[in-house]
Amino acid sequence: MFRTIRHTFELMKMSLRLLQKDRELILFPIMSAIGLIVMLGMFLGLAAGTGTLDRLDAASRVGTDAAEPVDYVLAVALYIGASFVVIFFNSALIAAALERLRGGDPNIGSGLRAAAAHLPAIIGWAIIAGTVGLLLQMLRNRTDNFLARLAIGLVGGAWAYMTFFVIPVLVAEGIGPIDAIKRSGSLVRETWGRQAASSFGFGIVYLIAGVVAVVPAVLLFAVSPVLGIIVGAITIPIAIGTVQAMEGIFKAALYEFALGESPLEFDSKTLSGAYRAL
Repeated sequence: MFRTIRHTFELMKMSLRLLQKDRELILFPIMSAIGLIVMLGMFLGLAAGTGTLDRLDAASRVGTDAAEPVDYVLAVALYIGASFVVIFFNSALIAAALERLRGGDPNIGSGLRAAAAHLPAIIGWAIIAGTVGLLLQMLRNRTDNFLARLAIGLVGGAWAYMTFFVIPVLVAEGIGPIDAIKRSGSLVRETWGRQAASSFGFGIVYLIAGVVAVVPAVLLFAVSPVLGIIVGAITIPIAIGTVQAMEGIFKAALYEFALGESPLEFDSKTLSGAYRAL
């Protein structure tokens, strides 16, 4: 565990050095969050118009499932739509990071243009990723059996392992989502082996960033609630956006390493230990 934490912070420091050269990359996760909020608002409007919200409210009070087909359609559409928003802006982030790692000078526009150039593939991947994620979540919710949950967790872990490089492959190699899945799995296996476990985890980084962002807002809230809310509205998105940007840069650097390159600002020995044998 301590090895994983140490390795994570080493990779984060390398990512941060690169992020300091292109601080605007933080805006990609923030734009993604704004897009999700807008999409949620649109779907809430549709849900209100179709009566879905009323049926959900009735189901929560009565304890029965009174859902209609339109409710399931809206739920699936929302899940896939949310996947698309996240994947699109993540694609723009990784495209910009790859541009910097290859000696270029990216900006918001170049990242968005790179993602838009692969829009059909990104839509296809969003449908696949959203569908698989939804199915795994439904299976987890429908079983209380420990072994079944363990099996579902293993399937989810294998899926995440196999698809780790899908987005870099989509934006860098211009292939479709199915071929990108195959290519991603092949890159991971060829670089780190068939039986491997990640030696990095970003949960602790998000936790620290959250604490750093929330504490000043809470302290100021005790003095002036309005000021605390304003500060929190600024610090929290910046903190989360920074970590997400570093995570995207890290994935781009790992992809470059898997191709046999030496990404700028990154130590190849550290990248080679990103996965370890089980």
